[in-house]
Amino acid sequence: MNFRIGHGYDVHRLQEGLQLVLGGVAIPYEKGFVAHSDGDVAIHAICDALLGAAAMGDIGLHFPDTADEFAGIDSKVLLRRVVALLTEQGYRIGNVDCTIRMQRPKLRPYIDTMRHTLADAMGVDDDQVSVKATTTEHLGFEGREEGVSVSAVALIYRA
Repeated sequence: MNFRIGHGYDVHRLQEGLQLVLGGVAIPYEKGFVAHSDGDVAIHAICDALLGAAAMGDIGLHFPDTADEFAGIDSKVLLRRVVALLTEQGYRIGNVDCTIRMQRPKLRPYIDTMRHTLADAMGVDDDQVSVKATTTEHLGFEGREEGVSVSAVALIYRA
């Protein structure tokens, strides 16, 4: 088998009065993402990890934030399109792992739903998707609740 590994990273600023969507799940919170799409940094980082593993560029190349067609788009749509691009090239997803850095709210109650939602969007089993969350102990922009960052890794393969 031909195994390939990719890494992705994304960050978005938080602002009061906007919707917070992480891992495809709407989370009740007083702040949400300032972004061209729904701002789902977890999905964006996963898209970059998958695209990077296949040496197919990044999310901005395929879905530019200057294109009106992506304004306010549900990031799960972008993830499905990335998976379709990989499938066209003969790749399958082995697993995906991401870490969300956010001070508040606590994400543990949403992790299992995120895993299931992400797995469904990628057409894989839940046990192929890992989502972890951590605070930054009030350090940096995440700790000051100014934004959220996510890193992701993905293993893809050709059978």
